[in-house]
Amino acid sequence: MDIKNHYSSGWRGYQGKLKREERRKTFLKKLPVVALYSGTCLLVLFFVFYTGSRLLGYLGREGHRPLHTQKTPVVIREKMPDQDLSFELKDLDLDYTSLSDHFFVQRDGTRLTVHSSLDADLQNYILSLLKRSRTEQAAVVVLSPMDGRILAMANYEKGGKGDNLCTKAVYPAASLFKIVSAAAALETAGFTPNRAVIFTGGKHTLYKRQLKKKAGRYSTKTSFREAFGSSINSVFGKMGIYDLGRSVISEYADRFLFNRLISFDLPMEQSTVNVPDDDYGLAEIASGFNRVTLISPLHAALLVSAVANKGIVMAPRLIERVFNDSGELLYQGRPGLLGSPISSGTAKDLKLLMRDTIFNGTCRKSFRTLRRSKAFRDVELGAKTGTINDKLDRFKYDWLTVYALPRDGTKRICMAVLSVHGEKLGIRASELGRHIIKYYITM
Repeated sequence: MDIKNHYSSGWRGYQGKLKREERRKTFLKKLPVVALYSGTCLLVLFFVFYTGSRLLGYLGREGHRPLHTQKTPVVIREKMPDQDLSFELKDLDLDYTSLSDHFFVQRDGTRLTVHSSLDADLQNYILSLLKRSRTEQAAVVVLSPMDGRILAMANYEKGGKGDNLCTKAVYPAASLFKIVSAAAALETAGFTPNRAVIFTGGKHTLYKRQLKKKAGRYSTKTSFREAFGSSINSVFGKMGIYDLGRSVISEYADRFLFNRLISFDLPMEQSTVNVPDDDYGLAEIASGFNRVTLISPLHAALLVSAVANKGIVMAPRLIERVFNDSGELLYQGRPGLLGSPISSGTAKDLKLLMRDTIFNGTCRKSFRTLRRSKAFRDVELGAKTGTINDKLDRFKYDWLTVYALPRDGTKRICMAVLSVHGEKLGIRASELGRHIIKYYITM
């Protein structure tokens, strides 16, 4: 009888057979667990696919709206069917020196009653103040930064014809453009309010020798916030050359609505800036030391509203409601979002810079009485000034942009004041602004 030896050459095959049997038994024991796990995964995948499909379909039906939107509505204006108030008012011959909280206009033989957002008392006070300003021209825009309502829009022109100077973009922006440059530096170039900066020579000049990157023997060290508050041109000029450049300056000018049409109830001209390629041209633009960057007083008020309203610019609006002779409502104004040029953090830093203008900079003397007044102990103030002559030194363009924000949330305003002085210097824009703020906050 032939007996097979299990330890012969077939031993390895036999051992492999035993291992395969062991793996089969182990698999059969784990099969229920594997089946349960696989079924659960299939159910999860089905749920994700089904929910995603429903969500995409919902977004498609809703016009692909983003999941995270601003709380502020983005509708600029709401009008009744078959009506277009913006064109109606823009085509009418209005006397802009007599605008009030309500006025009447004629269209196609029909009288319309227009209710505006103007504060009649504030409007009349500013008009009387401007008539006594001894300026060649003057314009003031006061608005609510939270909803864009125009609270005052008044102007004066010596021997004028009643034009609306507040919406004309024919005035050099001067150092107001430093708001744009400072915002760009804070967001793109690592600047902070307390960052050390160096300048050489006078604060308000801009010679090529002042634009050298390295500090010289006669250089002065200061902080970025102090350079803004004192409006030191060479600091911003060097920043434009070495830290920002043409593309960044152009981008932030666009963010702050330069070279763009701004929607408004009345005709409004487009503010313009042309950013050059050469170094000295960049220095001029970034510092505002030029006469070719043009802005309107209304746009100037919107610049500072971005700072006061946490980086958000609300669409300016003057018209609240319009009725016909029968009392039928033809138009109802609504708040709208115009843009968000900067982050809330940048707006907070810009407030520190603009506060320095009030307390230590170019508005220090003008606003001294307000700073010391008990009525303004709980009012946050910030400003930027700008001054430049025309090419022939016939006129001096004198700007103030300012915000006044009471901490109780009431009477929060932003304002732009323009004074155009002739041979004799009239009341400065910062002085006019101080009088207007004091009147409005304390009345």
